Amino acid sequence: MRFLVAAFLLLALGASALAEPVHFKDCGSGVGVIKELNVNPCPTQPCKLHKGQSYSVNVTFTSNILSQSSKAVVHGIVLGIPVPFPIPEADGCKSGINCPIQKDKTYSYLNKLPVKNEYPSVPRLQ
Repeated sequence: MRFLVAAFLLLALGASALAEPVHFKDCGSGVGVIKELNVNPCPTQPCKLHKGQSYSVNVTFTSNILSQSSKAVVHGIVLGIPVPFPIPEADGCKSGINCPIQKDKTYSYLNKLPVKNEYPSVPRLQ
């Protein structure tokens, strides 16, 4: 869904239930509201992601619409341009979300995202 895409456009990668919530900027998606984003490990904010490590993602959101599917996208900003990064499982329905997604219901998207050595360096995540 669009709000998952937007979350990853503007946020650091998310976390497990034991991690501290990440401060983030909501991009204003009309199809849902992100309630919480967690990153693990992320001992300080903003989260600093290191090449060669994997990070757990947990995005808790409430849907404003009925949807049959959910797709997550990760972007890094390189030289001011959003660059998509591949993720192991983009289908939210295979990452903790019980589809179809119901309006006004809260869900958690869970994934483990690697930061590969071949990825370009990004000064910070937005």
